[in-house]
Amino acid sequence: MSPESENDLPGEALPGTLPEALRAELVAFRRDLHMHPELGNQEFRTTAAIKERLERAGLKPRVLAGGTGLVCDIGEWDGGRPMLALRADIDGLPIPDTKSECAYRSTVPDRAHACGHDVHTTVVLGAGLVMADLHRQGRLPRPVRLLFQPAEEVLPGGAADAIECGVLDGVGRIIAVHCDPRVDAGRIGLREGAITSACDRLEVALDGPGGHTARPHLTTDLVTAAARVATDVPALVGRRVDSRSGLAVTWGRIESGHAPNVIPQHAELSGTVRCLDLDTWRQAPDLVVAAIDEVANLHGAKSEINYVRGVPPVVNDPDVTELLRDAQSARRGALSVEGTEQSLGGEDFSWYLERVPGAMARLGVRPPGERTVRDLHQGDFDVDESAITVGVELFTAAALLDAAQ
Repeated sequence: MSPESENDLPGEALPGTLPEALRAELVAFRRDLHMHPELGNQEFRTTAAIKERLERAGLKPRVLAGGTGLVCDIGEWDGGRPMLALRADIDGLPIPDTKSECAYRSTVPDRAHACGHDVHTTVVLGAGLVMADLHRQGRLPRPVRLLFQPAEEVLPGGAADAIECGVLDGVGRIIAVHCDPRVDAGRIGLREGAITSACDRLEVALDGPGGHTARPHLTTDLVTAAARVATDVPALVGRRVDSRSGLAVTWGRIESGHAPNVIPQHAELSGTVRCLDLDTWRQAPDLVVAAIDEVANLHGAKSEINYVRGVPPVVNDPDVTELLRDAQSARRGALSVEGTEQSLGGEDFSWYLERVPGAMARLGVRPPGERTVRDLHQGDFDVDESAITVGVELFTAAALLDAAQ
């Protein structure tokens, strides 16, 4: 289907195209969020802004129990066929916004929307406003739930708390997007099965009696012990699982000692554990802890391990992935959908998929023709704002197609 026929479905017109006035409003809304990023579970201003706009559209959003994040139904669920949910994450990152020439750069020191959550939020808001209008016209076949979730960047993620608040009650399917600076605006990336990886956090403390560097044989050579943990544990873990599972221990910090001639009494390491495979991720804590203890004991160090469970992989349901493919194709043609690789990043959208089938699409935000390869979690991250329209129309089309199935 060509882009010119993007609004066509067999036998009927597909409603929900984004009006120009709303398009401009959503760009302004996103820029306002971008200027005022808030960290996980602190998104009070963001929550209030979303709530005010939904209420102005005649909807009845409900703030989640923690005081940030909210859920809003368009239409009233009658207890019959479960609803489709659209999920957005609303928190920012604790890094500075380094964009030098940008009218809407962050006004909050050391805070930035450098992962595109401002776009995710705006897309779900925009889809909600379009569908609220369709509902008033009697053109929304069944209810849809909007979910604005806090604290995605905080392990194990705000999704678990949202689920405890009952956001999945009455939900049969859930969809989301994540900005991808490697995909051109106007396009989305899709993948059946795992599209992200599991991500856990690991903190290790090693202790020994300390001593003089002239006599390491009389004490525990703690710096060497820490170095061996850093180098040997990833190799041991990698040899104890199927290499296709992608289980990887990667250190981000190692710290020990204060003087060149003193063997220290304490050392610390911290890092992440990532895994491509869901079953192997379930075994990861036991495997990693055993490997650390083995290496530490070999060098006479006492170990204390804090293994912080993070998130499982996002595993896209085939049927829901196909729904997103059909929705994007109906709007912008089949050529606007591309395949995408499984990333090693973590996403707490995975917790919803432990309960209900769903899928996440990668929303292209790179200006077409741009050669610069940007990345997420960088201070200069920004998007081609035409992606907002793409996301809104993708979600709206998905909701309409889901209702028709």
